[in-house]
Amino acid sequence: MNVKPQHIAVIMDGNGRWARQRGLSRSRGHLAGVDAVRELVRNCRTEGISFVTVYAFSKENWQRPQAEVGFLFELFLQFIRQELPALMEQDIRLNFIGDRRDLPFTVRQTLDYALRKTQDNRSMVFTLAISYAGREEILEACRRALADGLKPEELTEEKFRSYLWDPSLPDPDLIIRTSGEERLSNFLLFQSAYAEFFFSPVMWPDFGPRELRLALDSYAARTRRFGKTDDQLH
Repeated sequence: MNVKPQHIAVIMDGNGRWARQRGLSRSRGHLAGVDAVRELVRNCRTEGISFVTVYAFSKENWQRPQAEVGFLFELFLQFIRQELPALMEQDIRLNFIGDRRDLPFTVRQTLDYALRKTQDNRSMVFTLAISYAGREEILEACRRALADGLKPEELTEEKFRSYLWDPSLPDPDLIIRTSGEERLSNFLLFQSAYAEFFFSPVMWPDFGPRELRLALDSYAARTRRFGKTDDQLH
């Protein structure tokens, strides 16, 4: 049986190395990476994946050179503006997780417009994680729970989830990381408790339909027990 994940989350890694190997600037690598995101969304929509989340910019990425950070946010603006018609045509809802207080005003403004414009789309949810950090999300959830005066005995897993940046986003079934790196890098720490992982040696700009198929086939071959025995699953 070809079991597909409901939610795929992707740690897109290798843009800079992809460019360096070709004697190109890091900016060219990021441009190629945007094309790979566009292709990923289209291919996942075709595959019938309901949720796709990409780790576009971490909290730690603010430490990069100012010129590169500025270029990346210009890319975000261009991507959102250019892809909005395609998102509407394909019935895809744009979503966002991260610390929006960090974002430049023009990015917040453009993102908010796209979020409103696509809010009624139902075929897929495409989430951008920008200025995102898993530990910060957990800490922020704790702060809000404390501010609400929540008692210790009231803090269940379900209640804690309600304080996350997007409580409605289901846990990822499959997390993909590219470029041969094998770590979470502070991504969806609470939500990834039972996620399956697929590590691809391919640099992110080269991650296309073939690599996605390898990840999906690998996922389909696994047995997800969630603490149960094989006998209990049958």
